[in-house]
Amino acid sequence: MQEKPTGRIRQPILNGEKMPTAPDHPPRNPRMHPKKPVLHRPGGGGGGEGGGKILWCNGGHWNAKSWGSTGHRQLLCLTPSMARDLRVPMGQDLQVEITPREHKKLPKQARKDPPMAIDRSHLPPDQKKPRQRYMEKDGKCNVHQSNVKETYRYFSDLFTTLVDLKWHISLFIFTLVYTVTWLFFGLIWWFIAYLRGDLEHIGDKSWVPCVDNLNGFVSAFLFSIETETTIGYGYRVITEKCPEGIVLLLVQAILGSIVNALMVGCMFVKISQPKKRAETLMFSNNSVISMRDGRLCLMFRVGDLRSSHIVEASIRAKLIKSKQTKEGEFIPLNQTDINVGFDTGDDRLFLVSPLIISHEINEKSPFWEMSRSELEVEDFEIVVILEGMVEATGMTCQARCSYVASEVLWGHRFVPVLTLEKGFYEVDYNSFHDTYETPTPSCSAKDLDGLQRGTPIACFFTPNRDKGGQNGAIGVEELKLDTQPD
Repeated sequence: MQEKPTGRIRQPILNGEKMPTAPDHPPRNPRMHPKKPVLHRPGGGGGGEGGGKILWCNGGHWNAKSWGSTGHRQLLCLTPSMARDLRVPMGQDLQVEITPREHKKLPKQARKDPPMAIDRSHLPPDQKKPRQRYMEKDGKCNVHQSNVKETYRYFSDLFTTLVDLKWHISLFIFTLVYTVTWLFFGLIWWFIAYLRGDLEHIGDKSWVPCVDNLNGFVSAFLFSIETETTIGYGYRVITEKCPEGIVLLLVQAILGSIVNALMVGCMFVKISQPKKRAETLMFSNNSVISMRDGRLCLMFRVGDLRSSHIVEASIRAKLIKSKQTKEGEFIPLNQTDINVGFDTGDDRLFLVSPLIISHEINEKSPFWEMSRSELEVEDFEIVVILEGMVEATGMTCQARCSYVASEVLWGHRFVPVLTLEKGFYEVDYNSFHDTYETPTPSCSAKDLDGLQRGTPIACFFTPNRDKGGQNGAIGVEELKLDTQPD
């Protein structure tokens, strides 16, 4: 039995009868307008007899809305031809395979380019993505060279390439070069004996061979080793009746000296490298920010464990932080100098006992406008480089370390490690990395400078302290700062 359509909702007509014509007006709900006929029927029966209704869908399509056995509403969009071919009741399960839409891949450059501006200041510190270190705490840089097509440049500086190789590779090349050289010249000695017919007159005392007692390739190989290493056992010797052998002897002696100079030189330089000297140069695990002489200062500690000192030691620091120029150019690893005493000469160290390196946060400092709250959400890395000459060898040594933002402690100072004993000073390295909290303004150095000039700025101590009901707030009188402008 056929029912006339009323408005938007029509009853489904099965058993081979024609589907009713759709009304002329589209549905009011724009969500009921899929651009393509999509079958969405994950399973579940209808909600009873005639368990579904046919709704109008754009483009002459039909939407069948039904309720499965789980009680969730399900949507089925059909074309009129699909609906005519449908011979199953709406209450019966309909298995439909849905092909997911492929995500369009962006170009490689577009995937790599960062957005123009990224603001992470609203994120709490525990939700920030951990920063990928530019340099590890032991000084190893996390930079890998890839897609280097001009590999010939490595061979143009072969000596440095051999020195920079790992130890097991260097030992393998050392053994391989000598073995190949001995085998190569041993093969030539055997070939000369073969061409002269010496191998056919073994034991003939009337025959004068090129090399006495050379009976085969093994004896030729041993003669090559004795010649190049100048062992000189005396059993196998070259005769004066073999001019080609004399020429080969000169070539092997010269080439053997070159091989010895290259390989022994590489091993000597590799052994005497001052890299291991840097293992006894220590950096504190954290850097700190606290007040020193009325100014906020960034500080870290360095020390030398050996009794032989580093000569002409100097230190410098770099700030590694992403930067965006006014023109919109994004610089991911921009390097900015951090003044650790270059103007006053404090960057040249006499590293006999542990020293605290200080950077005054002033107008030229990259931390001038950074407060404690901003430090907790900033993303940067401080790279520290200590250089000097090894007292025993005179070779230049370099030690490196880095501090990410989470390793900078605001409102801390280092625990003293130097004590005066009877007749000497003693350094306690058990407390080398230890710090303690000290009252420090939580505002930036710029705001602190404004407070010094008499500008009313809200600034609190870190850690907070209740002083006279001010709840940790500080003022000009408390810090004893000069309120007169310059």
